[in-house]
This record gives sequence, C-alpha cells and structure tokens, in this order.
Amino acid sequence: MPRVMVAMSGGVDSSVAAARLLEQGHQVAGVTMQLPDLSGTRAGETPSGEVETAHRAQKVCHKLGISHRVLDLTAVFYRSVVEPFVAAYAAGRTPNPCLMCNGVVKWGELLSYAEAQDCEYLATGHYAQVEEGGGRWLLKRGVDRSKDQSYVLYGLSQETLARTLLPLGSLSKDEVRQWAMQLDLPAAEVPESQDICFLSQGDLQAFLRERVPFAPGLVVDRQGRVLGEHEGLAAYTVGQRRGLGIGGGEPLFVIAKDTDENRLVVGPRTALARRVVLLEDVNWLSRRPPAVGETVEAEVEVRYRGQPVAGTVTALEGARAQLELAAHEQAVAPGQAAVFYQRDLLLGGGIITEEGADPYLSHD
Repeated sequence: MPRVMVAMSGGVDSSVAAARLLEQGHQVAGVTMQLPDLSGTRAGETPSGEVETAHRAQKVCHKLGISHRVLDLTAVFYRSVVEPFVAAYAAGRTPNPCLMCNGVVKWGELLSYAEAQDCEYLATGHYAQVEEGGGRWLLKRGVDRSKDQSYVLYGLSQETLARTLLPLGSLSKDEVRQWAMQLDLPAAEVPESQDICFLSQGDLQAFLRERVPFAPGLVVDRQGRVLGEHEGLAAYTVGQRRGLGIGGGEPLFVIAKDTDENRLVVGPRTALARRVVLLEDVNWLSRRPPAVGETVEAEVEVRYRGQPVAGTVTALEGARAQLELAAHEQAVAPGQAAVFYQRDLLLGGGIITEEGADPYLSHD
C-alpha cells in the first residue's frame, strides 16, 4: 500500500484520519506544522499553545505506532499567510486565512515535504471527499454537511488533489468521535478550536492594532451624512451591527469600508444586499475552466458554511468572473471567497472584490 504523510494537529480529526489509513493498510507517518502563535507578540515566538499541539500529536502517533516529526514552517507561514492577511485588512477586506494556508503551506510546503519523505500522498482531517471521474479529480462535500470543509479547499489544483487523501469525508463528526473513543486516542476529548490558528487567544483586534494603522475617521450613511466616528476601518467588517457607537433610530449595519476617504459607510440591513459580484483569482477545480464569456449555473456559498444560493458564473479574462445571484444576498464581504457547487460537487471559486458593490443602493 502507498505511504501516506498525515498532517497531525493533535486534534480528534487528524488523529482518526491517521487511524483509518492504518486500518486500510497504508504506511503512515505523522507530521505537525510548527506555525507562529502571534497572540500578544510581534516576533512570532512559539508559546505554550504551539508546544501543546505538537505534544498532543506526538502522543497520538506514539499510540498508533507511527513516526512523528515537527516541521518548522514559521517563516513561510508568516510570509504567505500572516502578511497577506494583515495587508487585506489594511485594504478594507475581510480575508480567510485558511484559504491562504491551504494553497501555499499545507498543499505547498507540506506536500513537498511528504514527497521528500517518499510519501505518495498527503492526508488531512478535512471533511470533504476526493474522487476520480471523467478524466479529472473531483472535490466533493463531506457527508456531514454541518462539518463540510470543501469550501476552504477550492484553491487546490488537479495535481495536488491527485496526491490528497481525505479519510473523514464519508464520516459524521459523531462517528469520528466514536472512532477516537474506541481506539482510546489521546485526542478523543480535545475540543474543536474556533480561533484563527495563529491567534490561540482569539484576540484579533489586539493583533491588528499592532500591525495595521488604526486611523479614526467618520461614520456616514448612504447619503454621506456624518453619524459619528470610527476607531479605524480594520476594526469592522461588512455586515457588522454591534460596536458601531451609533445610538438611536433604526438598526444600522456596516455596508462598506471606504478606504480612500477613511469612512465607514452604514445603512439598513436592506442596503447589504447584492446580486452581482465580481470575483478575482478564480480557480476552477473539479471542472475544466469555461471559455471567456461562458456561463455556468451553480449553487454558491459567499461565506464559509453559508447557505448556498442559486447563481450564474460568467468567466471573464484574467482569472476573473462575474457572479450573478438569483436573489439578493446579505453581507457579501470583499476578501471572502465565493465557492461554486453543483449538488455536492465543488466546481471552483474566487475572491469577492469591491467592484460592482454600490454601498448607496437600497433594495427596499
């Protein structure tokens, strides 16, 4: 059976992924990425959170009887994920760091390391499925829709998908927990992390304040009337209602961040609605890229684990596309990904841009 490198976080998902591969007869090796934990620090030291992750993964590998190594990817992660993440916030966007990490770090550096260790495949604990059909590798949703993670994998390529194993795609989270308990794995009771991986303490605002200029500016409505002041555009995201410092009247939401004028534009919920969205860095994965001008009918998620909505994707030049939704969608945030599906098949996706957004347009 092929030799497989499993990305081990010390959590229940990657632990059971390794156990399943062993049961299937694969030769398995475990690797843990050493990443910067930037909670409360500029320098990127490795505090107790990262050490504990590696220690848990090592215990799991010892229990399973497989080798375990720690791969220091601090520098490449900082360069490829943290710096673009900060730059996106400084530009008024709301990025998803998992998208950056998966393409460059996990299926870049980590896959290269696996190949150097004579491993034919890289496996992770993502809830998604890889299949082969029609002469292409296909990425599909995980069986457990509540845990489906195919969205964050849309940026992979045919070449990397061919070298990928996702052992948990056919299981529910409850089944994974049962596996871990039956095998008495050390990770069986480890809770899921909801934080950004390089911010173990979850304080995004403190992190951004150290790296992004927080210049106070005006809060305005759609007509440009001044309603108050904001503390810095990076502190807000499209769709946000709380913490705006605006009292009285109807509920107001962030509908745009005007970086040119350093203004925070607010309005009623109806002003958040968008139907036409322009995308950049579009990647077609499970299907061949359409010709320029060709349209593709799809169900689209405009945020991670968002509700799919019907839409039409029209291919444009230069890895761009226009997305037209069948109905207005709320809080479509620049910097997030729009990912296209047909049933459970992930077709591709792209990054939402500011273009096409009209923060002064009401859909009342």
